[in-house]
Amino acid sequence: MAEKKIMLGNEAIARGAYEAGVKVSAAYPGTPSTEISENVVKYKEIYAEWSPNEKVAMEVAIGASISGVRAMASMKHVGVNVASDPLYTASYTGVNGGLVLVAADDPGLYSSQNEQDTRCVARAAQVPVLEPSDSQEAKDFMKFAFELSEKYDTPVILRTTTRLSHSQGTVVLEEREEVPDKTYERNIGKYVMMPAMAKNRHVYVEKRMRDMAEDGCGFPVNRAEYKDASIGFITSGIPYQYVKEVFPDASVLKLGMVHPLPRKLIEEFASKVERLYIFEELEPVIEEQVKAWGIQAAGKDIFTRQGEYSANMLRRTLLEESAEADAPAEVPARPPILCPGCPHRSVFSVLKKLKIHAAGDIGCYTLGAVAPLSVIDTTICMGASISSLHGMEKAKGKEYVKDWVAVIGDSTFMHTGVNSLMNMVYNQGTGTVIIVDNSTTGMTGHQDHAATGKTLKGDVVPAISIYKFCKAIGIEHVTEVNAFDLKELEKVIREETAREEVSVIITKSPCVLLKGNVFPDKCVPLPEKCRKCGACLRPGCPALTKKEDGTVAIDATMCNGCGLCMQLCPFGAIEKQPR
Repeated sequence: MAEKKIMLGNEAIARGAYEAGVKVSAAYPGTPSTEISENVVKYKEIYAEWSPNEKVAMEVAIGASISGVRAMASMKHVGVNVASDPLYTASYTGVNGGLVLVAADDPGLYSSQNEQDTRCVARAAQVPVLEPSDSQEAKDFMKFAFELSEKYDTPVILRTTTRLSHSQGTVVLEEREEVPDKTYERNIGKYVMMPAMAKNRHVYVEKRMRDMAEDGCGFPVNRAEYKDASIGFITSGIPYQYVKEVFPDASVLKLGMVHPLPRKLIEEFASKVERLYIFEELEPVIEEQVKAWGIQAAGKDIFTRQGEYSANMLRRTLLEESAEADAPAEVPARPPILCPGCPHRSVFSVLKKLKIHAAGDIGCYTLGAVAPLSVIDTTICMGASISSLHGMEKAKGKEYVKDWVAVIGDSTFMHTGVNSLMNMVYNQGTGTVIIVDNSTTGMTGHQDHAATGKTLKGDVVPAISIYKFCKAIGIEHVTEVNAFDLKELEKVIREETAREEVSVIITKSPCVLLKGNVFPDKCVPLPEKCRKCGACLRPGCPALTKKEDGTVAIDATMCNGCGLCMQLCPFGAIEKQPR
């Protein structure tokens, strides 16, 4: 009897890669995709790495595919933007060994700066897309994706969403398929995309997509479930589950391949139902194509383009049920906050004291935008803090940026910040860059990167020195400082922001949640010395609360002993005690 296991969607994708005979996996961590690689690495048969960014990860997978093995790259939806340059061209070159890009979209913006729909990128890149609806399909579709990739000589995108990535389901485990390596043969007409070659490959791409659209009518991942013919749904992915929950007797066309669309199958299904609804999250990708064929259907005219769908949405919209049952419970708001002992809080407290604006980036430190710190003014994308600061200086002049800094994490700096910093130096910019080096990729759960000295597989390797890198590209003033040394940090920030050149401050303090990083002491309040001034409360550490009498209490179970509150207290009303 086959073994069954309850798996996260991401875990099932990793299992599918293993069973499909994948040999190379590359990724950059990003919610909701991170756990894919963290599970892939458990299979010794697969080489797995954290690449410095998604573009590099895609290129690693493409290279492995060209050499003749099955390969994959994994990333979140905004990472696809970074990887789009090689992806668009890989669509033209095609593959040798199967090549799959796993792209995790984030409807509802649980951990992202936008709700972009990867299917739109896939249409532009002329790359087929599969979209599973549960953990079992996540595994099975991953295997099918490699079959499609090799049969039609194309990269394939497996699209997931947060709900699929982070929900669990039963998965039937199977043995690994040991796929023989394909022989590499030199073929510049296929793999060298100069204009003359690319023109020929574009013709091939168009034919490939037409063939897949026609053949897709018979693919097992696309299926029509005929029941009550008075109502029909065309749907895919997680929204399929909501349709089946609310309308178990409706006819449903479940699309596992959402690009290219199987036109004949859709036309046949539409002809057999009286009322047709297209139920898809985010953009009307299926709807626009179906309506372009002259098929009448309801879609975004009644369903929103924003946020995550749900069964209750269907009930409210089509059954006109009351929304009261779906109303959230009245509980106190709990916005995300920096952890007790986070070194970013210390840096931001100094910036706030100095009334300095910060061009921000993607990471835990983005939380410095909200009260009570209120320091981060902008957040655009990975690496944009440095580039946008440079743009401000070129637009407004050197004096303007003396009231600004760029704030970027160590992992994000290695991702794309390096390019932005080189640009500042090359184009003779002025500005101070603070690299908040907490020795990890903190926001996505403590993944390593090129500056930590450890790989995804756990191998200890030489760590790239951010300090030496900054010096090597010609920056004269590069200063390392302990994030919790407030006096020194304030002194350095004052000095560096006054310069009319590029300068870098590296605050080196590891993430408080890193394994083995334990402060030896805890902070303890001394109520008899407290003057109730509230200075210790201003950075918003969640371990501190104000008592009814105005003095401060420190939760011993939350305090990590960083000493920030103690340094801020002008009256010595907080002291450190050994744990």
